[in-house]
Amino acid sequence: MENPTKKNKIDVRGAVFAAKNYLESLPGLLGYKIKDLRLEEVELSEDKNFWLITLGFVSTTLEEEENFTFKQERDFKIFKVNAETAKVESMKIREL
Repeated sequence: MENPTKKNKIDVRGAVFAAKNYLESLPGLLGYKIKDLRLEEVELSEDKNFWLITLGFVSTTLEEEENFTFKQERDFKIFKVNAETAKVESMKIREL
């Protein structure tokens, strides 16, 4: 039975929005652009404290765009989003 005093403050949409905003704030730091962003997977942790959001995208650098040599492979990142605060607590590379 679920504990009624322990409710998540954000739903899956809020968690996805937090992960998406976090990723979109990073390209200047990472040195690449994000294209074709897609939601790939969503999971609530067993303890219901975190949303695990997987986003997929194609990344390109300015040099790749100028030379039309950018890859078409997708990159995947898993975001651990606090279910109460909507704060992104980690971002990891998802290995295939």
